[in-house]
Amino acid sequence: MNLEATRVSIEVERKQITFETGRLARQANGAVLVSSGETMVLCTATAGADRDVDFLPLTVDVEERMYAAGKIPGSFFRREGRAGEKAILVARMIDRPLRPLFPKGWTRETQLIAIPLSVDHKHPYDVLAMNGASAALMVSDIPFPMPVGAVRVGLDREGNFLINPDEDWLLESPLDLVVAGTEEAILMVEAGADEVPEAVILDALDIAHGEIKRICRAQWELREKVGKPKIEVRAPEVDRALYEQIRERFGDDLDAATQVEDKLARQEATKQVEERVLAEFAGEEALAGLDPAAALERRKAVQLAFDKLEKDIIRTRIAVAKKRPDGRAADEIRPISIEVGVAPRTHGSALFTRGQTQAFSVATLGTTRDEKKLDDLGLVEYKRYLHHYNFPPFCVGETGPMRGPKRRDIGHGALAERALVPVIPTEDEFPYTIRVVSDILESNGSSSMASVCGSTLALMDAGVKIKRPVAGIAMGLIKEGDDYIILTDIAGVEDHLGDMDFKVAGTERGVTALQMDIKISGVTFDILRDALAQARKARLEILEKMRAVIAEPRSTLSPHAPRITQVKIDPEKIGALIGKGGETIRALQEEYDAEIDVDEDGTVRIYARDGELGEQLVQRIRMLTKEVEVGDEYVGRVVKTTTFGAFVELSKGTDGLLHISNIAPGRRPRTVEEVLKRGDELRVKVVEVDRERGRIGLRLADDPEIQGKTPEELARIGTGDRSSREGSERSDRGGRGERPDRGGNGRRRGGRH
Repeated sequence: MNLEATRVSIEVERKQITFETGRLARQANGAVLVSSGETMVLCTATAGADRDVDFLPLTVDVEERMYAAGKIPGSFFRREGRAGEKAILVARMIDRPLRPLFPKGWTRETQLIAIPLSVDHKHPYDVLAMNGASAALMVSDIPFPMPVGAVRVGLDREGNFLINPDEDWLLESPLDLVVAGTEEAILMVEAGADEVPEAVILDALDIAHGEIKRICRAQWELREKVGKPKIEVRAPEVDRALYEQIRERFGDDLDAATQVEDKLARQEATKQVEERVLAEFAGEEALAGLDPAAALERRKAVQLAFDKLEKDIIRTRIAVAKKRPDGRAADEIRPISIEVGVAPRTHGSALFTRGQTQAFSVATLGTTRDEKKLDDLGLVEYKRYLHHYNFPPFCVGETGPMRGPKRRDIGHGALAERALVPVIPTEDEFPYTIRVVSDILESNGSSSMASVCGSTLALMDAGVKIKRPVAGIAMGLIKEGDDYIILTDIAGVEDHLGDMDFKVAGTERGVTALQMDIKISGVTFDILRDALAQARKARLEILEKMRAVIAEPRSTLSPHAPRITQVKIDPEKIGALIGKGGETIRALQEEYDAEIDVDEDGTVRIYARDGELGEQLVQRIRMLTKEVEVGDEYVGRVVKTTTFGAFVELSKGTDGLLHISNIAPGRRPRTVEEVLKRGDELRVKVVEVDRERGRIGLRLADDPEIQGKTPEELARIGTGDRSSREGSERSDRGGRGERPDRGGNGRRRGGRH
């Protein structure tokens, strides 16, 4: 058996990328193992049966195997299930630049699968999978015409660009830009950025394309060595005579129908013209005498000609006559309506409407225990900011199954999340887990960017102290020959029939997220520069409208939001807070209806459902864990009585002595038990602290003799009668002084006891 492999290697920024074929998965139409460092991804391309459809039946799957990173899956069954969010996002990045290049008329079921076999965090697998999928298509017999290369671009602290940087380094980079394209043009961009200027983005794209050309040449080399002959495919051709007949007969009607401003009305008007065309050119009279097969071909030909006429009319009107379907100027944004505080029981909410696109966004605040644990092959293990996007069928006037988020929903949610992450306050500044949900209630294009705007408003309504507001806008392009037009705030029909979908989100300072898909090869850097400049102008206009409704985050949280307070205690006092076996911390949580987390450095986080109770708990914890000082007041419990006084527990492990002479101001009882018994609670004030002897002296807080006195005056007053002081020093209870009691199993997250 011959398992000899064919390899081609290329060095990109001092990292070698190797394409290998012929050793693995030999029954697929094409299979390539792409590797760099210790990361290996198997990519396969397989074609199935032909389908009678008018679209490309392409499926892209990324199957993460946890063994690749030496992990066992964290699910109940301890095996991989449905694809996770990261795998879906990588699959979308593979799909988007490849799909436009498949030839028209290719209707065989096609599947691309990428399986990471080994992953090290210096070489992320996503970009390798993108290159490997293209290489698998190139060596296969599937009629894919040209290779697609992909690279990632980052920025170091000095502002230098780095190609395919290490994954751990990316966590600190202000730019994470993934670019895919052919030797001729860029086809796809996916980016997250920390308010990076547009000029820097353009420079990064230019550098990326230079490396992409080299990667494409390596794939050509692999194909020349082992590539299979390509399957011939015949693209469907429009019957020019039929096209001219339909244009002559119905061209004016179709032109008028496609200029109706309202989306649903325009669709209905266009549909009526379509039905008339089909009735006249593919109705019973037109099909008379034809056998069923010929009749079917006639109907397909009429439909194809009508679709091309509709596309030509709309594109020519926009690109040449500079007239958009809804009558707007090229750089004009649809009317915007903004409301905040829409849903009173939520922590923050907003309704953002732009034309016929409407996003309802809600922000919810939770504790750090609500963080999302990531069970994938990446370095990041937890996420405290989550953004989810939903696109129900009613938003476009359709019906459909509701079976959880689709890949598109996950992709748009990730884009909105990436746009807002740079302005989310740090955990130290705002120790909450934050979830934002954007429900699209109406859609006519650019719903993902509407969700960015709505979610910014919801966060501000919730009182989240974001650094600056973020707005998003979707740009489009129509290019007919040498004529082209860049469109601001594209509507659905402009996206569907256009040549570019360019989503840009950011603040007034710079870009925070970018997503671009291009369907043609003739997009120059001048066009991209103009599109970015036009997008910035629109973004600033939208930000101005947002500020007019809510200028800054609310100063207080919703009364329905949990209260999270963070305090710092001496790490030596952690045991006193936790108590033996966790009894103290559990009692506090129950008493104050709260949760308490304790870190080993002494950071204590209090999650209270009621703000007032939360404040009381903070004070209680501070009193439990602070050094006892003269003048401090405590509500303590009598834990022991003696002949000379009562020991009062001030905090776990710390007692003070209330001398018998101070138990009943104005008189001295014969015994302590005449006034107090074990278990009594009373308010006391510290009047003496002797740390060397471990002695704390107390007086009743309502004793007239000490009321209004400063700590210095209290120290001079002391405990009063000192004749029995020697008995108070380390009695059979040890005086106890201050004694940390860590107890239990030493776990620091108190709420888990």
